[in-house]
Amino acid sequence: MSTRHDHRGSGEAIKEEETEAMRDRRPIALFMAFGTKGDVFPVAALAAAFSYDQKQYEVSFITHSAHQELSADFAAKNVTFIPISSPPVLAACQHEQISDSKPSSVDSYCEHNNFSLRKRMIEEEQRRECLAAAERIFGSDINKEGDFIAINFFALEGWHLAELFQVHCIVTAPYVVPYSAPSSFEYQFKKDLPLLYQYFQEAPVGTVGWKDVLHWMWPLFMETWGSWRNNILKLSSIPFTDPVTDLPLWHIRTESPLLLYGFSQKIVECPGYWPANVYSCGFWFLPMEWQFSCEKCRLAFSNNSSIPPALVELCQRHMSLQNFLNGPSNPPIFVGLSSIGSMGFLTNPKAFLAVLQRVIEATEYKFILFTSGYEPLDASIRYLADNAMPNTSHMLEETDSTFLFNNRLFCFSGSIPYRWLFPRCAVAIHHAGSGSTAAALHAGIPQVLGNSHISFPVHYFYCQIVSRLLLLLTGKFVVLLYGD
Repeated sequence: MSTRHDHRGSGEAIKEEETEAMRDRRPIALFMAFGTKGDVFPVAALAAAFSYDQKQYEVSFITHSAHQELSADFAAKNVTFIPISSPPVLAACQHEQISDSKPSSVDSYCEHNNFSLRKRMIEEEQRRECLAAAERIFGSDINKEGDFIAINFFALEGWHLAELFQVHCIVTAPYVVPYSAPSSFEYQFKKDLPLLYQYFQEAPVGTVGWKDVLHWMWPLFMETWGSWRNNILKLSSIPFTDPVTDLPLWHIRTESPLLLYGFSQKIVECPGYWPANVYSCGFWFLPMEWQFSCEKCRLAFSNNSSIPPALVELCQRHMSLQNFLNGPSNPPIFVGLSSIGSMGFLTNPKAFLAVLQRVIEATEYKFILFTSGYEPLDASIRYLADNAMPNTSHMLEETDSTFLFNNRLFCFSGSIPYRWLFPRCAVAIHHAGSGSTAAALHAGIPQVLGNSHISFPVHYFYCQIVSRLLLLLTGKFVVLLYGD
């Protein structure tokens, strides 16, 4: 019996084992998206589609634990869901309380400090959890070929982590960048960082230049990131500078990052002053089954994916909505709140409902109100229903449905795909979210849009748009009064 001996050195054997491991390693795609459902879910749909199409990749998705409902859908697409404990939004009322406070008040000063401290603690914990997750995902692998991090505009942690782990960073956004640099930004940047300003101005074509900075990258240079980059990530406090000398990395030119917008160029054209690596890719519609709050409806639509949505009926629990849509008279007018309730912009639900009641009384139209599960509004609806006149009925709470105002306002606290609903509506009134805007365009119905990031109460905003809608529908202009 002969024995075969390996005469190779131990170093050579280890090197061969590492080479074999690198050959078997799957490239990593890490998606990061923070914010409300409208901010996160289109990117989630992109991640799921990427995982389904590019099966060679190991795909993970980092977002708020509040979006835990995505985990089951991700599991079916082989996407690893990684929850982060931070909340999707900080309620606007907290910001308003701070801005309305008097600097001379000791209580206001303490309130301001408490809010700032809480916000800073949330940011620090979110960054800590993101770093820990990225370390688990990328590990200590030297080979990063094919790896990338894809972020939305509210997950800028991903840009710095991509620099740390030396992988590409891609920006995926369902809408145009929602913020712009302060008017004094360029002047201050040039004054404080003249060499870095020159570095960007002289950037060769295809590399990061001043257009990238002005379009979306300027928040990366704000002071809030410097200490985290320097103390925790051990990077330079300012991107694109040397950690020792703080001078621009003249010998290194980073490729201009790919920025993918999830809307059609026929809706928003890409102007010439945008960076060259910005592309509009068409709307990113969510899978129909993702958009139901009812499990039976989810299964019905997922099992009948080849049937047009108009031909698929809702489950018995939600038949009241379908009956309302199919009833006599004109198609209903849709009013949707999306996330503006949870963001703290709906300060007076009762006044908001009073506005809708006044419009209903002045028109022959019926309305559908999607509350998005905002509890103060749902509570106001239940109160009105419980105290309604005998000829006003309402459904049981477990159906997610309530009728108000002589059964002409259908209030719904669950979720139904807009692509199923909007073709059955006359008009859509909503807060201009990417998904609702795309669905109304796809349905070919008029829509009245408003920005949810407004400084006055939403019931006042809706008072304005419904009065204009009333003028459009009836030729009458009615002054709609509201109270605080």
